[in-house]
Formats: sequence, C-alpha cells, structure tokens
Amino acid sequence: MISGIGLGGLILLALDIWALISVIGSNAGTGSKVIWVLAILFLPLVGFIAWLIFGPRAAR
Repeated sequence: MISGIGLGGLILLALDIWALISVIGSNAGTGSKVIWVLAILFLPLVGFIAWLIFGPRAAR
C-alpha cells in the first residue's frame, strides 16, 4: 500500500513533468526555458508553483 507521502510525491512528480513539457514547448527564449527547467528540477514544489503563476505556457 502506498503511503500518503509516497502518493503526494508521485503526484508532484507528475505535475513537474507536465510543467517541464509545457516549458519546453513554449515560445519563450532559450535562456528563459533553461532557468525555468532548472527551477522546476532543483525546487520541485516551489518551482512548480512559481511556474504555475508566472511561467510560460506551451504553444497551442
């Protein structure tokens, strides 16, 4: 059985992957993409929340 902490980690991992795909697919410049990817990778929760509020979205 997966504990609540483990389930929360899996959910955060899925959200971070979604954010990374969205950043890479956005029309932002290369430098901006690199900064966002590093922020999401090194600060998963804070980086995801910052991306959700301020980050570039994928082109549709």
